[in-house]
Amino acid sequence: MGEQLRDERQGKTSKASPITPEQIEIRELRKKLQRIEMENEILKKATALLMSDSLNSSR
Repeated sequence: MGEQLRDERQGKTSKASPITPEQIEIRELRKKLQRIEMENEILKKATALLMSDSLNSSR
């Protein structure tokens, strides 16, 4: 059972059952969430870098 759940979370489904529109939407939303979280981390790092640079140049 654990293997099936892991596969479904990764967007894989068993060959016996068709993918429902809801499953497709969930898969797309998970991918979008992952991309947005990655973008958010990049923005956090960029902000920290710019703030650090700003503090160093004001001295």
